[in-house]
Amino acid sequence: MAFSPRGTCHRPTVTGRRGMITSAHPLASVAGLRILMAGGNAVDAAIATAAALNVVEPFMSGLGGIGYMNIYNASRNEHQILDYVGLTPRAAELSSYTDEDQINSGPMSPIVPGACGGWLAALERYGTMDAATVFAPAIEYAEQGFGMTATGSRFFGAAASGLRPSSAATYLFDGRAPQPGEVLVQADLAQTYRAIAADGPDVFYRGAIADKIVSYMRDSGGLLTHEDLADFTPAWLDPVDIDYRGFRICVPPPPCQAVQYLQTLNIMEGFDVGEMGHNSSATLHTFLEAAKLAIADRVEYAAIAEPPTAGLLSKAYATQRRALIGDRAQPRSETYVPTGSGSEVGPGDPYAWMKTECTTHFDAIDDRGNAVSVTQSLGSSFGSGMVVPGTGLALNNFMRWFDMNPQSPNAIAPAKKNEMCMSPVQVFDDAGLRFLIGTPGSYGIMQTTPQMIMNIIDHRMNIQAAIEAPRVRSTQGLEVIAETRIDGDVLAELEAKGHRLVLDGGDWTPAVGGGQGIYVDADTGTFVGGADPRRDGYAVGW
Repeated sequence: MAFSPRGTCHRPTVTGRRGMITSAHPLASVAGLRILMAGGNAVDAAIATAAALNVVEPFMSGLGGIGYMNIYNASRNEHQILDYVGLTPRAAELSSYTDEDQINSGPMSPIVPGACGGWLAALERYGTMDAATVFAPAIEYAEQGFGMTATGSRFFGAAASGLRPSSAATYLFDGRAPQPGEVLVQADLAQTYRAIAADGPDVFYRGAIADKIVSYMRDSGGLLTHEDLADFTPAWLDPVDIDYRGFRICVPPPPCQAVQYLQTLNIMEGFDVGEMGHNSSATLHTFLEAAKLAIADRVEYAAIAEPPTAGLLSKAYATQRRALIGDRAQPRSETYVPTGSGSEVGPGDPYAWMKTECTTHFDAIDDRGNAVSVTQSLGSSFGSGMVVPGTGLALNNFMRWFDMNPQSPNAIAPAKKNEMCMSPVQVFDDAGLRFLIGTPGSYGIMQTTPQMIMNIIDHRMNIQAAIEAPRVRSTQGLEVIAETRIDGDVLAELEAKGHRLVLDGGDWTPAVGGGQGIYVDADTGTFVGGADPRRDGYAVGW
């Protein structure tokens, strides 16, 4: 199915025939492209991109973090999800956490970092190059330094106060954030990459690096132990998917929260979204209410031991939930709210449908048909705010993604998997892979992603226009973040329906994500890349 180049773009699309990378930073995209041009495949390039992002965007992701890879291997016709989300420490008892500061930052906030094990597992299974080769661009950037971007400087400045004093020197210049154009060197991180390239994941989870992590945690009052690190194993999983207007939308299974936007799309499929119009008040109101219904179900079911995935994603269940959408906005929280606590939209009963139906961010692609869509994170900016001495390794703060309410399915507990917002997607039609797409954005990921998908499928936009188009995001209660590029009359109509609009982000706000994507033209095989100007995103191809 060929798509017209509909949609107004702030940036031009990027095209390529032999490979493409799109990521949140131009140097990281170039790192992946260097690997492709040296003969590597999409997985090799994805790991090179991931490692480089740790250097040039260290506030967002890295070796101390976690994530998901959505991988399609063409030669094997194999589609797999690589889950490298670590567990909570064994000592992480709910009773140990007495206030939210402990889960938001500091030594009790990290879960087991999974990125190192995940990257190397992907490389071993599907890659063609060794770790030293794919880490080489990141090591170069770390040792020689890189010039700070304006966006990067703003992120550094906003997050600087959250860095522990002993960690600030890794990223700050005499206590201040690096300014645009200033060069940041991370020699310790380069050495960490060299050690991992030489000795593999064991050095990180059982060897010298593990010793440094555990020693730092012990001295700081943290919970991570040698046993926690040594027990980590990334998991290979089958994706779950739905059919949306003839396209197969493939994502990681629960406890990944992608199930939320699959359900949202199922609900939206019952409306003629194209006919309703792009970013019309009817489309946006319907989408926001569909998202709230899916949020309610995700909060209730995604984190339980055996989630009713088939029920949540059944077309019959979507029909039932769709009927609850009215002309007025309904309140809903993005996180757990005890049932019966007020007027919040409540969860449905997906188990009823299971009784009758037994049926489940940066991107890289190469000219062999291999494709990788990846979303990974440290949690908050610089994660826990703690850098392990001598390693350049910032530890995550993903304890904050658990609830402190013991009634929640996502409550803190020892050695527990958390409900995770990162949700990379691959989309197929009858002719094969059509596009990869994803975004950062916390809970907003599950609202930004379906908007970008609908922009492509329903509104027939090219990938860049689909990413750039103004977006909305339901947050707490009746509040909706909306970009002010949306027509003023439409915004007024949404307010008349009861939505409480938050417009202080202006025309472009990273509060609605920072998408990256690659589209594959079905007729020519050409790759078309898009990247989000809301952040430092860049697509490069050849």
